[in-house]
Amino acid sequence: MRTGGIFLKKKTKTLLTALAVPLGVGAVSGFLTQGSMDTFEKLKQPPLTPPGWVFPVVWTGLFAMMGTASYLVAISPKTEKRNRALFLYGVQLAVNFLWPVFFFNAGWYFFAFVWLVLLWYLVYLCTKGFSDISRNAGYLMIPYLVWLTFAGYLNFFIFLLN
Repeated sequence: MRTGGIFLKKKTKTLLTALAVPLGVGAVSGFLTQGSMDTFEKLKQPPLTPPGWVFPVVWTGLFAMMGTASYLVAISPKTEKRNRALFLYGVQLAVNFLWPVFFFNAGWYFFAFVWLVLLWYLVYLCTKGFSDISRNAGYLMIPYLVWLTFAGYLNFFIFLLN
């Protein structure tokens, strides 16, 4: 019984870490860009641009889902495939962290769009890798790809309009 309790504690710690990492990345990135929101609100926006409050709500949900997906992969047996998928996950998180800095702080709209295309591709590879290990982990990443596609549309047209 004691061994089961230790295993449960380890799984709980792994889950909390898996959730804290992407949520922390998002929180720090948001903190770094919060001073640029006034400039962003003055830009010409493309059709379908949601109100500002939608972005932090959606991103929080996406970070929680990707954290859960990474947990499902992290608790799977250690294999080269698992390690590669988790490596891609870490790389895409780093790329994700930098996109708002390029877009909001630097105002490099075209560069940010190219960076977002790179991010989309990395998330696609990560999703594929996660799916090979856990179908549910792959499913949890799909909304992230959909949102990045929409973000790409917004980013590209903000570049064109401004």
